[in-house]
Amino acid sequence: MTRADKRIGFEIALLGLLALLWGSSYLFIKIAVETIPPITLIAARVSIAAIMLTCVMYLCGERLPRDTATWRMLFIQACFSSIFSWTLLAWGQQFIGSGLASVLNSTSPIFVFFITLLLTRHESVHALRLMGAILGLVGVILIVGVDALQGLGDQVAGQLAAVTSAFLYGCAAIYGSRFKHISSTVTASGTMIVAALVLVPLSLVVDQPWTLKPSSDSILAVLALGILCTGTAMFIYFRLIRTLGSMGVASQAYLRAGVGVALGLVVLGEHITPVVGLGLAAAIAGVVAINYSTIRASKSP
Repeated sequence: MTRADKRIGFEIALLGLLALLWGSSYLFIKIAVETIPPITLIAARVSIAAIMLTCVMYLCGERLPRDTATWRMLFIQACFSSIFSWTLLAWGQQFIGSGLASVLNSTSPIFVFFITLLLTRHESVHALRLMGAILGLVGVILIVGVDALQGLGDQVAGQLAAVTSAFLYGCAAIYGSRFKHISSTVTASGTMIVAALVLVPLSLVVDQPWTLKPSSDSILAVLALGILCTGTAMFIYFRLIRTLGSMGVASQAYLRAGVGVALGLVVLGEHITPVVGLGLAAAIAGVVAINYSTIRASKSP
């Protein structure tokens, strides 16, 4: 195996890890939002991540940017990747099932494709990537179950929130490619710091969190969200934007649905049905199709 093969293999493994971390966030959000309102939940999530990432950044000998232009960019990135997207998703999950939420929220690669094709043109888009985006979404539907779509059209506000969140994820993957002048750790830290500075005061005004009585399960879910699904995941996310590109990192949305299947196999001893197996194959094929050009380019001399 060549060095290029090992490098791209490592990046694909990180993509799978990112899908695992963000795929498990649906469950943690569902548990946390039972006793913690969405704004306070996301404020706590980003605050925990900001503290963790800042500590890692300083231990690595890195420092936060000092110029206003970079902080303005970090604010825009935070709006796309967390402030609005996560709050909308957490709000929407109060009204729709996690299965339908995961399907609707998995449309971000399609948004990335068409935004790139029609507006930004910051990386190559072609028929194979579009086919991968569509195939991956079909895979997610098969994994979650076609029955999950039966609620489509009910609780429209919650469904629109999940789709809008996916659109913002797509914008975040595209805008995140602009941070080539600072490291992934600094980008992730700065983004979470900005998100915390916006959401914590908003939480104090809207939810008055000191009056809340969160359950122990909700508190543990928030800690998992902050440390694993946010702090660790955001570092990986910004690294992958540099190595796999916007479309590539967005493709993890299709692998997230497989996380639930994997957890069911390992934790609950469940079995994979033929339809779910077909869905997993379609989702993986979609991810491969989206990243094929990147993989091929990495092997070029």
